[in-house]
Amino acid sequence: MKSNYSNTAQLKDLMTVPPMTAAKHAEVMRKRIAQRRMVEEARDLKHAAGEQFEKR
Repeated sequence: MKSNYSNTAQLKDLMTVPPMTAAKHAEVMRKRIAQRRMVEEARDLKHAAGEQFEKR
């Protein structure tokens, strides 16, 4: 599973970059939530399809 929190940047680079704006943070969070929902829906559909075939 891919980690959302891995970062290869140097500490100095991280400490000197201006903080993320609220709008950018909201955009990143919306994207992350949308991706998580897509994965959850795909997992649910796969699980439902598996149950459908087991009943026959």
